[in-house]
Amino acid sequence: MPERDRYHRQRLLPVIGDEGQSRLHASTALVVGVGALGTVSADALCRAGVGTLRVVDRDVVELTNLQRQSLYCESDVGYPKAEAARDRLVRTNRDVSIEAHSAHADARNIVGLMEGAGVVLDGTDNFETRFLLNDACVKLGVPYIYAGAVGSSGTGAVILPGVTGCLRCLLPEPPAPSATETCDTAGVLGPLVWMVACWQATEAIKVLTGQIEAVSKGVRSFDAWSSSHTVRSLPHALGRDAACPCCALGRYEYLEGAALSGAVTLCGRGAVQVTPSRAVSWTIDELETRLGRLGQTERAGGSVRADIDGYELTVFPDGRTIIRGADDEDHARALYDRCVGS
Repeated sequence: MPERDRYHRQRLLPVIGDEGQSRLHASTALVVGVGALGTVSADALCRAGVGTLRVVDRDVVELTNLQRQSLYCESDVGYPKAEAARDRLVRTNRDVSIEAHSAHADARNIVGLMEGAGVVLDGTDNFETRFLLNDACVKLGVPYIYAGAVGSSGTGAVILPGVTGCLRCLLPEPPAPSATETCDTAGVLGPLVWMVACWQATEAIKVLTGQIEAVSKGVRSFDAWSSSHTVRSLPHALGRDAACPCCALGRYEYLEGAALSGAVTLCGRGAVQVTPSRAVSWTIDELETRLGRLGQTERAGGSVRADIDGYELTVFPDGRTIIRGADDEDHARALYDRCVGS
């Protein structure tokens, strides 16, 4: 009986075959945000045999994530998501090179994170980062698979630079925070995440195997509770708006604007992320010493967690800090300056 490798069933598919599998093995996929959508899509691509899988996330695992974020278990709570995801993925498929970045994707680092990527999958939770990904993908000519899921409904679209329109053709400006529901305000049905993320992973496989003609057209809408799946036509020819500031006029405002710094409230987290205004680099030992003067500390993967004045600070070597229990960005910035450094 002939030897069968782990991809045998996938190679049997006429749309994949040996050539498609070889293309997957030679490719790189970038998943930005390994929360609900990102964990499922990263897991699917890892099992499919994508050669290099690069995962990026700024957050740490919380107990409430486990209902839908499939790469994590209870022992991962408190650890950086990118590191916990990598540890799970390397045990899933040793053929795949897993690169993990515990970082906030912004204008300063996104081009480097995209180096060599043949596709970018959106697992983010905010439109500012999505518009950044859209800018970078359009400028660099890399396919971008946008998706979102909240409540029992989800949506997604494949952006093919130079072929289709982009995210800003659909949404010229980010919606106001109060205009969109979040998992914190509306909840999220776990199986919905699998529906949307499996669609994302399938589209990524089409792109990476060079089968662009098979890529989804239009905007996909999913509703897990009503069992509906619809496709809405794009509003412009090929989805491209002649007045789009990004793909038509070549203005990459989110990519080429001032680097983000300061404080930002994390979606549904009861936390504020503070990014230093200048480049810093500490070792874990240095962070433990620095924070240990002010409160109880413990290591959590490639970060240090400290309880200070009733707040929980998770500090990364680049100075980026997540402050739980903070609901005011100005207060979080002041606490950061006092405990971590300006």
